[in-house]
Amino acid sequence: QVQLVESGGGLVQAGGSLRLSCAASRRTFETYAMGWFRQAPGKEREFGAAISWSTGTTHYADSVKGRFTISRDNAKNTVYLQMNSLKPEDTAVYYCAASPYLITTPGEYRYWGQGTQVTVSS
Repeated sequence: QVQLVESGGGLVQAGGSLRLSCAASRRTFETYAMGWFRQAPGKEREFGAAISWSTGTTHYADSVKGRFTISRDNAKNTVYLQMNSLKPEDTAVYYCAASPYLITTPGEYRYWGQGTQVTVSS
């Protein structure tokens, strides 16, 4: 059974940092690229960052580039999103997802976690 479980969300002041984690079942992790998406109230789900499963190639949305870093620990079947210099506009539910491809389109991701809330206060 494929499972993705996010953790690490919370409330932080603007300028602060958080690290999100996503634990995946081994079968998912070994063959899939992993991505982080976010969805704010009243807005569509948007791409944040993605990492390939083999080479560690990464992609970032312009809105998070230079502030967020995606990484993965294959031994722990876990992908991380280090978020620095957080802004109030980063407030959203953050989801990790798995795709056969390193891609930014939500529709191409096959499996999704339940989401974790990140709230950045001004």
